[in-house]
Amino acid sequence: MKLPENLIQKLENRKQNNSLRQLPSFNNLVDFSSNDYIGFSKSETVFKLAHHYLIENEIIQNGATGSRLISGNHSLYQITETFIAQFHEAESALIFNSGYDANVGFFSAVPQRNDVILYDELSHASIRDGIVMSNAKSYKFNHNDFEDLERLILKFPDTNIYIVTETVFSMDGDSPNLEELVQLSEKYNCYLVVDEAHTLGVFGEKGEGLTQYLQLHNRIFARIMTFGKGLGCHGAAILGSLELKEYLVNFARSFIYTTGLSPHSVSTILTAYQQLEIEKETIEKLRKNIVFFNQQKNLLGLKPMFVRSKSSIQSAIIPGNENAKQLAQQLQDKGFDVKPILSPTVPEGQERLRFCIHSYNSEEEINQVLELLGNFVF
Repeated sequence: MKLPENLIQKLENRKQNNSLRQLPSFNNLVDFSSNDYIGFSKSETVFKLAHHYLIENEIIQNGATGSRLISGNHSLYQITETFIAQFHEAESALIFNSGYDANVGFFSAVPQRNDVILYDELSHASIRDGIVMSNAKSYKFNHNDFEDLERLILKFPDTNIYIVTETVFSMDGDSPNLEELVQLSEKYNCYLVVDEAHTLGVFGEKGEGLTQYLQLHNRIFARIMTFGKGLGCHGAAILGSLELKEYLVNFARSFIYTTGLSPHSVSTILTAYQQLEIEKETIEKLRKNIVFFNQQKNLLGLKPMFVRSKSSIQSAIIPGNENAKQLAQQLQDKGFDVKPILSPTVPEGQERLRFCIHSYNSEEEINQVLELLGNFVF
């Protein structure tokens, strides 16, 4: 059966705008595109230890069998959530099936009808989708602009206000001034919620994330940790008070009405967290590569192209979908997997090449890909 005509037209519009999304093929290019920042997704150690844990504890089960509130709350969940909470110095952790599920579950359930959500304009789609499902009123503030945020806060006295941001933004790789943001939220008794998807495994001595590294974590209402990036596996957790965990178990629909993760998935999460405490050299190597990338782009005169970032995400602005796609293809033809980020994923005119830095990238690879970028652009 054919698609309805209006849907066909939407696809045609994407093709005409050179923004049609397609699933990429697997390649063996040098990785500058994945979120596998410290290589855990390819770690033979994590793979074998997770499997060994299941065998050793006689957990021979392929699936969760149901939602966690029915039959899917196998014993590994409590063990893993306790470990995660202790690792992050939080009262509690509640595992969700993905970062998307965690954000949708939180924002659709926690802010109430008479509450207000103030969110950074560059917040991830999963945050914005959850906000759309909320009964609270929502307003965006200019990116990392706390004067604009305070202006909005003052419009809603005597109101529960949720402030939402990310510790590293997925498309720009930049960070807000978290100390200033925490102080602002405390000044007006707001509830601060941060998504740490791109800081877990990256910031801190053991990759604990940016708020914990800055010792601000105990002043934040909720932290959302996603495992599909730095941990190289699947799932997410919301960190907060015991009361928040109890509330989410009762009201977060993306938690309640879905089959739980398999024991193997949860075992992998637990093992990856345990490895974070061991693999400090790997995390340090990632930090050194980020510094080296920034140094080299400055030496090669490429700094003006890039969004300022000290994270593992480095974005070079290449306006125009066709320009960004062509430049990415040129780098791929030379053996480097660099992906273009096109509008409408980013605003028109803000199309870009997004470089993801990893612990396993060599300095030679970093230097080569930046030299190629400079040759192609200039």
